[in-house]
Amino acid sequence: MSEYDDRVAVVGLAGRFPGADSVPEFWRLLRDGVDAVHDYTEAELRQLGIGPGLLDDPALVRSGGVLPGGALDGIAGFDAELFGFDARDAALLDPQHRLFLESAWAALEDAGCDPRRHDGDVGVFTGISTNRYFLFHLLGNPAASGGGPDDWEAQLATRPGADYLPAQVAYRLGLRGPAMAVQTACSSSLTAVCVAAQSLLDYGCDLAVAGGASVSLPRHRHTPEGLVSPDGRCRAFDAAAAGTGYGTGAAAVVLKRYADVDPDRDRVHAVLRGWAVNNDGAHRAGFAAPGADGQAAVVAEALARAEVSPQELGYLEAHGSATVLGDAIELAALHQVWRAAGASPPGSCALGTAKANIGNLDAASGIAGLVAAVRAVGEGSVPAHVQFREPHPELGFETGPFTVPRTLRPWPHGGSRLAGVSSFGLGGSNAHVVLEQAARPAPAPAAGWQLLPLSAHSPAALFEACRRLAGHLETGGPGLRLADVAYTLAAGRRVLPHRAAIAAREPAEAAAALRQAAAGPQAGPPLPGEAGPELHAAADSWLRGEDTDWTSYLKDRPGRVCTLPAYPFRRRRHWIDPPAHRAADRGGPA
Repeated sequence: MSEYDDRVAVVGLAGRFPGADSVPEFWRLLRDGVDAVHDYTEAELRQLGIGPGLLDDPALVRSGGVLPGGALDGIAGFDAELFGFDARDAALLDPQHRLFLESAWAALEDAGCDPRRHDGDVGVFTGISTNRYFLFHLLGNPAASGGGPDDWEAQLATRPGADYLPAQVAYRLGLRGPAMAVQTACSSSLTAVCVAAQSLLDYGCDLAVAGGASVSLPRHRHTPEGLVSPDGRCRAFDAAAAGTGYGTGAAAVVLKRYADVDPDRDRVHAVLRGWAVNNDGAHRAGFAAPGADGQAAVVAEALARAEVSPQELGYLEAHGSATVLGDAIELAALHQVWRAAGASPPGSCALGTAKANIGNLDAASGIAGLVAAVRAVGEGSVPAHVQFREPHPELGFETGPFTVPRTLRPWPHGGSRLAGVSSFGLGGSNAHVVLEQAARPAPAPAAGWQLLPLSAHSPAALFEACRRLAGHLETGGPGLRLADVAYTLAAGRRVLPHRAAIAAREPAEAAAALRQAAAGPQAGPPLPGEAGPELHAAADSWLRGEDTDWTSYLKDRPGRVCTLPAYPFRRRRHWIDPPAHRAADRGGPA
């Protein structure tokens, strides 16, 4: 490594994906080889505002990645009160903003960070897609107009733009570092991660939230040899590849300088060893065409910055456009990088893409791929490419080191696990990140009584938080330590007005007490006398609504950040249907 530590730790993960409401669910979906692309019913298409002209078009793609909860409910629901929105403002807010606000909140929870108590500046870096909700539902709609039927300039000033998402996150969550919108088309969210990582190394902030969101409404049309798949599936590198299929999703990571990681308190999901961003320039067939030289250069630069040879990578999360031209250029660029570094054994690097499971999340596709790769290096498993049957004969797999797994596989190499993640934007903006598995810390010794403080914005959310945590403790497995749960809840959660506290010595005992607290309306069962005066004093302070001094309480107690269920957002429908004349249109461009 270089003389200073230029690595960046991934300390928090969160997201919502087609078929998965959390990162653990997303990993299970990938691991189990689930095709989460949804085939819309006629009723769902009408509910989403697709008019008869487009419904009658045989070229309409009637499939896409849909969030759990339903084609509409998955994007219309939002916990407006928690984030300080009234009902009207929530209904006018871009659903992409809503999804990313939730993901940012949950990612900071996963990092064990309450920004209000964090000693340092937290930055936010985001990339999102076109605001189709504004274009198809709000623009020209009397139900959405604030001052009059033609008064849209005021709406444009603060509502629909990608520019305002990072500022919304900074305002709603209280983040004081840089708040930057990063827009590079399909590579936006991975580029945002690269910009965030560099900001950390430049001391522009001390912690960074980065990622993106995309809401895709089913208005795409398939044309032969065009961009869009006829059935919404992404069959990247396969002989049957016929274009990309789009989906809805959002994800965020929390990054920290590796040199600042506290080995006794922080949990590190993976380490960013290197990253790079570039553009193909003019050396390609056209503006919308990718460039092999540019893609090869960005991968090579990220590897060089990471001081890693291509042969050390066991897995590459590909961009995987699933167009014949895009796949051919991506694989040619990878072959160029690997050959320049010397001979590689056939099959030594697995190649895959989360797009095969969930569709192309457009501006959020890069962050989805990064989350998949983080889990892969952490688990030591390479997920199957669920849509892969036969390699495309024109791609030349037989001449290089790449193999596309059809089933879940163990990591191809021994030693430290390394992976690459690519994301390429239409227009030629490329990003690549090199990941390494994190060192596993030695478990701390078990410690007696633990206090578990919980809080929420409403009594209903508090009871649901108790139920979710109880379920997590009941199924957490042998690696779960109650001291870690207690530390994470006390040090890393936003302090909210409705509170509960329980005391226990082991997970099963804690789960039983949480089930009792979830029954309400009490704040939890009485704390056992043998739990000790210090624990009783902290619990009493917490339940009285005081600013409990958790720093002093936790000072000599073991525990590090661990993954727990995220805040139970109380989502209510905030949605404006499209105007009647828009529903009769033939829809937007593919």
